[in-house]
Amino acid sequence: MMKKDDNGVPKPRHNDSKGPWDFPGSGSDGGKASPKGGAKPGVEAPSTGDEATQGRPVNPWEPPKSGTQKPRGPSLEEMFRGGGGKKGGGFGGLPQRADGKSWWPLILIALAILWVGWTSVHQIERNEQGVVTLFGKYARTVEPGIALTLPAPFESMQRVKSKAIQTLTIGSKVKANDNLILTKDQSLMDLTYDVRWSIKSPKLFVFQLDDPEKTIQEIAESAMRATLANYDFNQANGEARGAIQQQVRTLMQQVLDEYKAGVFIQGIFLKATDPPEEVKEAFRKVNAAQQQREKYINDARAYASSVTQLAQGETTEFDKIYEQYRQAPEVTRRRLYYETMEQVLGQVDKTIIESGTVTPYLPLPEIRRRANPQPEEPVTVTGSK
Repeated sequence: MMKKDDNGVPKPRHNDSKGPWDFPGSGSDGGKASPKGGAKPGVEAPSTGDEATQGRPVNPWEPPKSGTQKPRGPSLEEMFRGGGGKKGGGFGGLPQRADGKSWWPLILIALAILWVGWTSVHQIERNEQGVVTLFGKYARTVEPGIALTLPAPFESMQRVKSKAIQTLTIGSKVKANDNLILTKDQSLMDLTYDVRWSIKSPKLFVFQLDDPEKTIQEIAESAMRATLANYDFNQANGEARGAIQQQVRTLMQQVLDEYKAGVFIQGIFLKATDPPEEVKEAFRKVNAAQQQREKYINDARAYASSVTQLAQGETTEFDKIYEQYRQAPEVTRRRLYYETMEQVLGQVDKTIIESGTVTPYLPLPEIRRRANPQPEEPVTVTGSK
């Protein structure tokens, strides 16, 4: 409740709280000193050398200042000029030379010579070539050996293995990296092959291709898919492998030349032409059955060929005997009889008995019979003179 004076007029309330910018020792009377302070109204508080006791507002966010200050370290300029604020030294406290000069000029000259030597002298291996650029623009190509260039950043060199044959393998035996390609008969083939390539123009190779291996791989996959679309699965897995390799190489070289890639394709080599992993076992059984079928067919053809050749030989022999028979029938007849009897009786034991007398002979059949325990029936032939 507000207080009133003697005339009934409300008295203003005095705020005893102080703001952050209030003068020290002042109340809410607008800077007038309180009766207890001893200062006259309207007069600022006397200065005591401290900002907190001066007649200016006090900044609450400014840390109070102490009577003593910390010593200030040397500035960067002083360190360069006076050696870090220390006597008789250069930057970092280096001692001066005998003539009183700084070591820094000599150090800078040595660093400059080292930089020039490091960026100007290059060793090029025998299977490499160096592509030199002047401010990023092609300048020249250097051969193997010691090469000199302007120091960086004026000239720079990039080495490329232009005389080495590099191999890029596409496809893998890992199931997650199947390289499935669709053939002409709409069969899927898991293909693994190598692309052997080399650099024929270092200049074009450096400036035309951002990622050479990725570019070659994409072109190889595209060419392989386009080529296999013209062959069946069995053809690609057998007799047409050489033709496929040659066609893919030709198509890749044509595309790379259009890109001006500076790459030469040495060759394509098919390593594996397998069906997908899910149907590989079924394909193996089919291939085994086909191989067995081919074996039976080849055996039948071989037997038919041998029988035909034997019949042709017998026919030719019969023609010759017939021609002899026409010229001498009796002689030919007797000769055929003797030859037939010789073939029939040549492998059996026999005893020849002539009429009138018996001629003893060496028992060769008995000796042979004893050597061979298998019994054989003798054949007796009676003849007359």
